Amino acid sequence: MVYYKGSDVKVYITTETDEAHVKIDGTPPTCKVDGGLDATTHFAHKLTPVSLTTTANKVSDLTGVDIGISAQDEDISYVGNMGVLKTEIKKETTVSLTRKKSSSEWDVVFGGPTFSTHEYDDGIQDLGARWGVAYRASGGGAPTANLISNGLIAPSESKQSDATICFGYRVHVQLKSGGQWLSIPGCQITGHTVSINGDGTSEETLEFSTNVDLKVGETAGVTLPDVLVAADM
Repeated sequence: MVYYKGSDVKVYITTETDEAHVKIDGTPPTCKVDGGLDATTHFAHKLTPVSLTTTANKVSDLTGVDIGISAQDEDISYVGNMGVLKTEIKKETTVSLTRKKSSSEWDVVFGGPTFSTHEYDDGIQDLGARWGVAYRASGGGAPTANLISNGLIAPSESKQSDATICFGYRVHVQLKSGGQWLSIPGCQITGHTVSINGDGTSEETLEFSTNVDLKVGETAGVTLPDVLVAADM
């Protein structure tokens, strides 16, 4: 587990596609997809270098970031041997972002509702945008083919228009001191909590989880062949 103070890092959230943003908009607030301008405020921008460092895309009022890197193992015993082999089944990375609560954005992302014509399933609006976006060829009267995923699509089948896998979100953590980037792809949102401190201030935590290896480098992992493949999912 690695912990960073909010003042030590910059955090950006993108979708896993270069075709659509995820934003919270309207009265009451709802989850929507958007393929428009990068300069507008979104919960998650497109997976493009231009979108990534847009000021509006940085997580504001960040107080802490927890990153946990682990693996799920299976024990295999051999007849006549005392030792047990720990065989890796899959990697697991978790990211927890904590910030001062200033809006209902994360509440809506986690719990919904979703705007009626931006939902993957017609008539089901009480889901949030926990699984990013997915492309649907037709139906639903939606203004765009990229819709809020309902979480019932296999990750390897959650695709954009060119059949590239686009499941979930990518969380990018930039260290302010050295400029190193951690990019954690294929994340789904697994939890959201709100706490009230003794001085009356409120904080909220959004939790992400993925089984795809994180990417570490001097630049963020956003280039489009650098996307998910079936073996990852």
